[in-house]
Amino acid sequence: MKRYLKLLSQYFVQYAKVRMAYRWDFVLSTLTMAMASVFGLAFIYLMFAKLPSLAGWTFYEIVLLYGFSLIPLSIFNMLSINLYYFSDNYIVQGKFDRVLLRPVDTLFQILFEQFRLESLGDGVIGVGLVIYCSFRLHLDADVLDWMILGFSALCGATLYISIFLILTSVSFWMEDRVGVMPPVYNLVAFGRYPLDIYNGAVRFLLSWVLPFGFATFYPAANLLRPHNYGMYAWILPIITSCFLAIGIFTWRRGVRNYSSTGS
Repeated sequence: MKRYLKLLSQYFVQYAKVRMAYRWDFVLSTLTMAMASVFGLAFIYLMFAKLPSLAGWTFYEIVLLYGFSLIPLSIFNMLSINLYYFSDNYIVQGKFDRVLLRPVDTLFQILFEQFRLESLGDGVIGVGLVIYCSFRLHLDADVLDWMILGFSALCGATLYISIFLILTSVSFWMEDRVGVMPPVYNLVAFGRYPLDIYNGAVRFLLSWVLPFGFATFYPAANLLRPHNYGMYAWILPIITSCFLAIGIFTWRRGVRNYSSTGS
């Protein structure tokens, strides 16, 4: 563990040095990603200009849900760049051979070889929105509640990584440049809003098949309405552990199934 923590710090420092060599590119990329989050917030504002509430949820409750969703998603986006392009970069082009030659765990290399540092700006925006809305809603939350919410954000990020790790591992059997990750990634946005607004089939999909709702909606809903959603929030660590175990198992099976391009 000590060795891998040292390697992680070295990976991060070296990549940060490379990224900071083009500072204006980094700044512009950060602002671009932040603007996407601002546009999402503007969409909520415009929607509530016509509606007093959405399925019983008020404006500031929806904004708090949206803000919290940015936190685990920003952590995931920072670590997922190699997962997103894994099929094309590592399988089709045969770069996974280089990963196998190193005396370091393959999954560790894929996750921490690159960092999308720009995504951290979304996390900052998310934290700001959660704090602001908590004051506007006069939430009666204590230190333990906020600690649980912070732990839930880490679980949510891990859950995202686990789900997409499973999807990425499919590339070991299906050598396709696009892979199955990009289409599923579009479903992440549905977990930002109350699951109450969807029909039963969509709620089941986002809760138990692709549990994006557990990564974002249920933890924040537990802070707002603990009597209604407290049980789901406590299930989050179990769901995360199960998907993480499946993801690691699938990855290891895929690595054993991998055959070089021979080029």
